[in-house]
Amino acid sequence: MAATIGGVHGRLLRVALDERGSSAWTEPIADADFAGIIGGIGLASLLLLHLCPPGADPLGPENPLIFATSPFAGTGITTASKVAVAARSPQTGMIGDSLSSSYLALALKRAGHDALAITGMAHEWSVLVIDDGNVRLRHADDLLGYSAAETSEWLRGDLGTAFRVAAIGPAGERGVRYAAIANDGRLAGRTGGGAVMGAKRLKAIAVRGSRLPPAADPRAVAALARDLAARSVGPATAKYRDIGTAANVAFFNRMGLLPTRNFQRGQFAGAEAISGETLHLEHATGKHACAACTVGCEHHYRTRDAEPETSARVEYETLFALGSLCGVSDPNVVLRAAALCDELGIDAISAGSTVAWAMECRERDVDLGVARGDLPRWGDGASLLRALHQIGSREGIVGDLLAEGSRAAAERVGQGSDAWAMHVKGLELPGYDPRRLPTLALGLAVAARGACHNRSSAYDVDLSDRSDPDADALARAAAAAGSEDQAALLDSLTLCKFLRHSLGDLYEESAALHRAVTGLPTTADDLRAAGAHINEVKKRFNVAQGWTRALDTLPPRLLQPRADGPHIDPAWLERQIDAYYAVRGWDEEGMPAPSA
Repeated sequence: MAATIGGVHGRLLRVALDERGSSAWTEPIADADFAGIIGGIGLASLLLLHLCPPGADPLGPENPLIFATSPFAGTGITTASKVAVAARSPQTGMIGDSLSSSYLALALKRAGHDALAITGMAHEWSVLVIDDGNVRLRHADDLLGYSAAETSEWLRGDLGTAFRVAAIGPAGERGVRYAAIANDGRLAGRTGGGAVMGAKRLKAIAVRGSRLPPAADPRAVAALARDLAARSVGPATAKYRDIGTAANVAFFNRMGLLPTRNFQRGQFAGAEAISGETLHLEHATGKHACAACTVGCEHHYRTRDAEPETSARVEYETLFALGSLCGVSDPNVVLRAAALCDELGIDAISAGSTVAWAMECRERDVDLGVARGDLPRWGDGASLLRALHQIGSREGIVGDLLAEGSRAAAERVGQGSDAWAMHVKGLELPGYDPRRLPTLALGLAVAARGACHNRSSAYDVDLSDRSDPDADALARAAAAAGSEDQAALLDSLTLCKFLRHSLGDLYEESAALHRAVTGLPTTADDLRAAGAHINEVKKRFNVAQGWTRALDTLPPRLLQPRADGPHIDPAWLERQIDAYYAVRGWDEEGMPAPSA
């Protein structure tokens, strides 16, 4: 039965892989689900909660790999062409969700479905081809070892350029636990979706379609979309258009917030060399925009040394993870490392953080089963690049160990190395030192996905005039929860977070867009409730997969007193977590009330 609201088909495409090939069928998605969890990340999370059995092996056939779109995809609303990817994470064991701007979202929507859920495992390496809802498998042995970009280019040449492709690189084939899924040069990067796809023996998914669901009020959508597009290129996004998020390197370094040498300190002597300003002046080759985006924040750079030229797409998180976190200040090395992560198909944050953990193991003479000289070394660009190559192919003891991520590597090695494994729930920390950002510290500790600045933008509170260092626990907890709910809403509408400061009232203006697209009588309060509900869905999934309060914490390094700067008091953090649970309406162990 088709949806009765605008902007959606009301259809989920189910695909089951097995030794005989694949079977496919369509299941309805209720209008009430779109009203309650919108689409995008919210829809992907709800489908994962329903389809993933408790205790499912993240790399086993029962773990569903889900792709979901939003009602806004295909409407012309700027930045809304994003696809949400979800599975039980092989890196954390909790919810693994990622969001990627891409034409894949439009192709999936045009193929007559709002979401795709894949279970099982193919008998051989395959490409899943979806052509206007018709499903078939194509063998993929000839594509093994290709990067995601090479795979996409080959398939679009073979199948036709109307197809859009999501693919994994060599790391996904080899089960690197933070392998990514790439499409149109963008990565659904965090939590290991590429490893899940590789475990299903899917090298790629190719999608083509020809029909979009109509909006309820196309004229209103067009008018609102024009207004938002005009504001999206105003002063609120100038930083992203001019230099991009790379501008954060110099700013965070001045503030003492730039994680350096595996969070041993918050300032990096070599920050200027890898800053956005330096890259813009000396390495820039141009900028690009994601699918259906008017902002155009994606900046590309090329190397300028004697080695063969390499170009890379670089953001702040890439520069921090492959630069200051590893003590590397040569911009040519950082650009090569960024390009290599994309070629291999791995998350740069987790890769850089896990290599930094190994660098500290070398510094502390921890035995990793190889000669000390074979381990990466602080500031040594050659050893960083070598380690990334080893990770992507799981080469040798070092590559196989680091491919597991910092938490699993530390558990395997022991010798106290968990003390400098910088993760929450197995997901490595983003590029913000939370010892100076208390609201973010709470947000990172309790986040369902693990340490992530995209699912908890609580640093906005800490860096704004709204920040109160002496805020009581409930006020700070409410701010952290509010930042999560806002992020969940944007990720489910699939609007870029860079737009949030272009909107006078995020909830009121988003509600107007939602009414025009869907025809539902959506209010600002409805969207606030939806954001909270989406986070509740994520939490219920985690509880079903074995979450306990002990997982809501921060790395030991951040909780230990130090002479050269602030630390996070463990007792303070526990009080904040208590307050956060109270704000969410959960019990003292962080458990939500039983479902009705």
